[in-house]
Amino acid sequence: MISNFLHESGAGGVSIEEHVDNNKPRDTSLGQWFEIPPNDIPEGEAKLSGYFPEGSDMDAIQQEIKERIEELREYDINPGAAEFSLRDVSEDDWANNWKKYFKPIRVSDRLTIKPTWEDYLPASEQEKIIELDPGMAFGTGTHPTTALCLRTLESVIQEGDEVIDVGTGSGILAIGAVRLGAKHVLALDLDPIAVTSTRENTQLNGLEKQISIFESDLLAVLKSGKGASELGVTLPVRVVVANILAEIILLFIDDVYQALQSGGYYIASGIYKNKEKEVEEGLTAAGFEITHTAREEDWVAFVARKG
Repeated sequence: MISNFLHESGAGGVSIEEHVDNNKPRDTSLGQWFEIPPNDIPEGEAKLSGYFPEGSDMDAIQQEIKERIEELREYDINPGAAEFSLRDVSEDDWANNWKKYFKPIRVSDRLTIKPTWEDYLPASEQEKIIELDPGMAFGTGTHPTTALCLRTLESVIQEGDEVIDVGTGSGILAIGAVRLGAKHVLALDLDPIAVTSTRENTQLNGLEKQISIFESDLLAVLKSGKGASELGVTLPVRVVVANILAEIILLFIDDVYQALQSGGYYIASGIYKNKEKEVEEGLTAAGFEITHTAREEDWVAFVARKG
């Protein structure tokens, strides 16, 4: 509720910090590195930060938010002490300070994500490195859905495959697919920031010839009349991967089916557990056979085969 108050008062962004329990068990089976700085926030409390443009009337904004927080008590909601503080921050800090917490991540037996600003040496020739600077695009490999997709790709990709990555974000899945042996990947995203980020990360990894990038509403570019020479892939392809919301996955299942070869695979991730049954039924109704279901925390990924 207080996050909403901050947004409605003009905040361009809101962050939430909670109590850090460094004794909490965490999965390190693949060498994941957790470096969470301790804080002095008591258990059960939180620190909310709203980021406002320079020149905002912060006295008026603070007074408005205070009054709205106090109104919560009328609804038997206890907001706690609700203490306020104010300070100036530079936009550069807001944009870049998160980088010190993004370390190399071993996400599967063969794939490691390495931030461009970190030094890292692979343990063996079998370990493939994804160089990444996600910028403002989704996809660092730390989110369960991205990790699920990369691990699932590892089990599906065959040498020489052609792949379509829908909702590519930072390009992490497209790059991962090539590292695992794909011949070419068509990477698509509706967000121009994601398209720019994917293009930059493709260049960082030296994969400009193996990854084609287009701004596209889902698979709309496939109906644009562009041929294999422009798209970089020959339809139908053997693998389609989409790490997006369940509601969006349900919108274009039939289009994916048409884009796949007989016996090809659709990896669908980004599905929260409460949507699992709905997506499963949608895939089955479209003619897919679900061959594998992967889960991490509260997220689900399906591997669906076209008959």
